[in-house]
Amino acid sequence: MKAIILFGHGARDIRWREPFDRLASLWREQHAGVAVELAFLEMMQPSLEEAVTSLSGLGATHITVVPVFFGQGGHLRNDFPVLLSACQEKFPQITLSTTPAVGEDLAVLQAIIDFGARAL
Repeated sequence: MKAIILFGHGARDIRWREPFDRLASLWREQHAGVAVELAFLEMMQPSLEEAVTSLSGLGATHITVVPVFFGQGGHLRNDFPVLLSACQEKFPQITLSTTPAVGEDLAVLQAIIDFGARAL
């Protein structure tokens, strides 16, 4: 079974999470056959390990982690690989893969340009 984790930084202000919750809801509406979990690097729950645990309990065997970051900063270059490796060691029966940061995708960048153009 395939699943996806939308991975964000996390923040102290709980309102920061609202767009992530909307993303997960949109995913569920549009891809009901593929389980989704949110996960956060720090300050919010669930952690990456907790999200993998949850999806494992649902029977996931292939999990793609999508970093919902604008770019590949220090957290994605340094912290994230350590967390992903630890999850792979803890869950050897699950294939974990990752994508680049969403902000590096041309379609995402174009959506931001289109958003700005609509604001004019």
